[in-house]
Amino acid sequence: MSRLSYILRRIGITILLLFAINTFLFLAFRLMPGSYATVLAGRGASPEQIQHVRELWGLNQPLYVQYYQYLENLFNGSLGVSRVSKEPVWETIRTRLMNSFILTLPALVVAFILGSAYGGLLGRNLGSRFEKYGIIPPTSFGAMPDFLIAMIMVTVFSLHLDIFPTGGIVSVETYRTIDTNFELYFTADFWFHYILPFATIVFRFLYFPAMIMRSGIVDILDEGFIKYQKLAGLKSSTRYKRIMKHASLPVITLVPVVTARALSGLVLVEIVFNWPGVGKLLFDAVLIRDTPVIQFAFLLVAAWIVVGNFFVDILYTVIDPRISMGGSEQT
Repeated sequence: MSRLSYILRRIGITILLLFAINTFLFLAFRLMPGSYATVLAGRGASPEQIQHVRELWGLNQPLYVQYYQYLENLFNGSLGVSRVSKEPVWETIRTRLMNSFILTLPALVVAFILGSAYGGLLGRNLGSRFEKYGIIPPTSFGAMPDFLIAMIMVTVFSLHLDIFPTGGIVSVETYRTIDTNFELYFTADFWFHYILPFATIVFRFLYFPAMIMRSGIVDILDEGFIKYQKLAGLKSSTRYKRIMKHASLPVITLVPVVTARALSGLVLVEIVFNWPGVGKLLFDAVLIRDTPVIQFAFLLVAAWIVVGNFFVDILYTVIDPRISMGGSEQT
């Protein structure tokens, strides 16, 4: 199978997965016990208000008609209205999504780069004192819950050392000096608030790439082609680069899994640091039963994971072309 055919097949699978997830979320919220219209209208709503919600959302139509209208509204960008802010769902979640994106993705990239490099050093120095004691820090952080690392960060660097702020994305004074939310990302105050939650995610997820890279290098060092390259007189640096390339495949496989775990832990991290992201928004929306926001937030999180899997599979074909060629065409 050619690389193009493989990519097209993966695109088709990704689209089908997104469609299936979207369908499940639609049915889950409408087939749960109780009236969906009552949930949207809120507690204490009068029968007239509930009927108005039914007509507004088309809930008096058959389920298949509702589903068609739901898909049509989704593709048109009409995602409903938040029960709390009374704003369109996209307007409610857009800024929060950017806040989570800026915090989580760079932190995971740094965690994988540092973790892979650190794991490579551990595997290269197998049996040394550095390898023996060097696995303790990433293992310790990897065993801790996300919120515990966040609380330790706040306790040490904010409460005791008074170096960084305890939470928030910027101070109240900075909010007063900016005209749009986008401007706050370019203020020094934002990056001052950014350091602790960013470091929390990096420390928490160093463990996975570090340990997998270490194990991968240990396994590859026993392979015959590595011993042959050594006997052939290849430079140590060249052999090490090739070892790292082969050992990186299992690490890349971790990306979707780690992303999923990061998203699940992001809720607690954002709560501890009072970071106005999707995780905190989802937590607040569940507490106040803001159903339109909850439904779209779940869809975003699921899409993030599915699309992440797609890009990982494509990256695999770049690192190891045999994956896209198929077994019959391998050389």
